[in-house]
Amino acid sequence: MMKKAFLLLTLTLLTVSTTHGKTARQFTLNLTDDGKAQMVCFLPEESNGKAIVGIPGGGYSMLSNTHEGTLAHEWLNEQGIAYFVVNYRLPNGDRTIPVGDVEKGFRIVRDSAQVWGINPEKVGIMGFSAGGHLSSVISTHSPKEVRPNFTILFYPVISMDENVSHKWSCKNFLGEEGQKDSALVRDFSTQNAVKKGETPPAIIIMSTDDNLVPPVTNGLEYYKAMKEAGNECAMMIYPNGGHGYGFGNWFKYHDEMLATLGKWLDAR
Repeated sequence: MMKKAFLLLTLTLLTVSTTHGKTARQFTLNLTDDGKAQMVCFLPEESNGKAIVGIPGGGYSMLSNTHEGTLAHEWLNEQGIAYFVVNYRLPNGDRTIPVGDVEKGFRIVRDSAQVWGINPEKVGIMGFSAGGHLSSVISTHSPKEVRPNFTILFYPVISMDENVSHKWSCKNFLGEEGQKDSALVRDFSTQNAVKKGETPPAIIIMSTDDNLVPPVTNGLEYYKAMKEAGNECAMMIYPNGGHGYGFGNWFKYHDEMLATLGKWLDAR
């Protein structure tokens, strides 16, 4: 497995650099031969064995890969957590494209676990908005070898019913024809795919004044499904903040959120 990991790095490593703070190594890997999907990797100076794969949002039409992506690396590396941001390809109606990119990222992280000082049984996923939906798809639909051990969802799109969710996320993920398939809409409204004892523990972070992705018909539905299945799930709902703050320190409850998230991660 180590040999495979080193070979993969040799073939796909693009850049290596030293960063400040608690990040020991930063580098970028190609997930596709053409480089259209990549994974930006941040390894901490002192690893606690945990890793998180980050999934930016953007309505499946773009990637908000700074405040919902790389910005989190300093805080996570300070906690001893390795961080990997997947800049996935957009679906344009073909959901297998972003799903495949994220699953490949997970395979690389777990195959390289020994090399990077990671426990392969402590690899989580963290998604924002549409990236939260993609994270919940990986958590509920993907096979065990690429399924995360824990899930962090920031103001996630959960429902694929455009009447109660973010219209463009639904359209871009399923495609116009897919939106007409009620079984497909139901299946990828991921609260319906939660399984007892299989769907990993989750924490959901939202604000009550989110007018872009309604919390009640999205994140709250996932929380309810997890609880009904007897799975571990926590939820943080802030009185304001809207949508799209990610790890930006302009979010009024940024410090409080990090403190709570840190305690939750300690238990993983």
